[in-house]
Amino acid sequence: MVAQSVTAEDITPGVPATGNAVPQHPPSLTALVGLLADDMVQVNETIMARMTSDVPLIPQLAGHLIASGGKRMRPLMTLAGARIVSANATVSSVEAIKLATAVEFIHSATLLHDDVIDESNMRRGQNTANALWGNDASVLVGDFLFARAFELMVESGNIDVLGTLSSASARITEAEIKQMTIAGNPDTRLEDYLDVIEGKTAILFAAAAASGAKIAGGNEQVTQAMHMYGLNLGLAFQIMDDALDYTADSAQMGKNAGDDFLDQKITLPVILAYQKANDEERGFWHRTMGDGNFAAEDFAKAQSIMAHHKAIEASLEAATSYANKAKAALTIFDAPNQAELAHALREAAAFAAFRRT
Repeated sequence: MVAQSVTAEDITPGVPATGNAVPQHPPSLTALVGLLADDMVQVNETIMARMTSDVPLIPQLAGHLIASGGKRMRPLMTLAGARIVSANATVSSVEAIKLATAVEFIHSATLLHDDVIDESNMRRGQNTANALWGNDASVLVGDFLFARAFELMVESGNIDVLGTLSSASARITEAEIKQMTIAGNPDTRLEDYLDVIEGKTAILFAAAAASGAKIAGGNEQVTQAMHMYGLNLGLAFQIMDDALDYTADSAQMGKNAGDDFLDQKITLPVILAYQKANDEERGFWHRTMGDGNFAAEDFAKAQSIMAHHKAIEASLEAATSYANKAKAALTIFDAPNQAELAHALREAAAFAAFRRT
């Protein structure tokens, strides 16, 4: 199944997205987590079982990351895809549990590698694995988790699912490499940014949701619907994450505020602010994000420039637009026994574009 690529036309800065008003009751993952709680118990048990190794450092380091929290949204996508197809089931199949575990391992492996590349020392409010055990150990344990993920995929016994998740893993790596090539270039095209976040984040959401539907026997229409739901939710999630780096504080995010700025990462708020910048402001972006020449007050100045050009507001509108597209992908799930889960998935999409952490 080929992903539908996003383009710059999907983002119209300054035009309010439908449904962008602050809801009376902020959306959350509570409903989705509650419906899939029994499945997630099995996923967590499988995670613990498959992290075991005769080399003590492997479960120690991997367990540090996996046990540190996180929303587990990606395995939830797999479980939801399986459950919405077999809507009468109360617990997903063994194969779906294994796939959800594989998805979490793929995600965890990429986080370990990312923290090494970014030289990060904080994630989810704790010291990163590379800060505690070093880069070599983090990379190798990440490789171990990738290997475990592929074992679980093979055990699922579905070659199409194996192809979907394998392709997603390759796309993630390609996107991370492309992100490195555009780092420090504030004049990066919007299309290149969107290609990066589709590959590094959204494609795993999409593959997770589609694989769950496929392993449960879903047809092409159902599988494609879950793919598009996951893709757009993932785009909303990553755009919000990029915006939060310039708006939330370290305690809220569980990482250092402004890390993307200091790492010279080109994200949507930067691109939008640069597009509207005057010559002096463009000089600022080239000195900081381009040359890596930072002064003490530069992060505050970056926030000020973004505020002046409403770059954060436009980013939030873009995230909401993608969340609405995710909701729209669920319209085929209109059977009475699918309604509760479909509603929870819509709220999860709204959460992705509304979250503050």
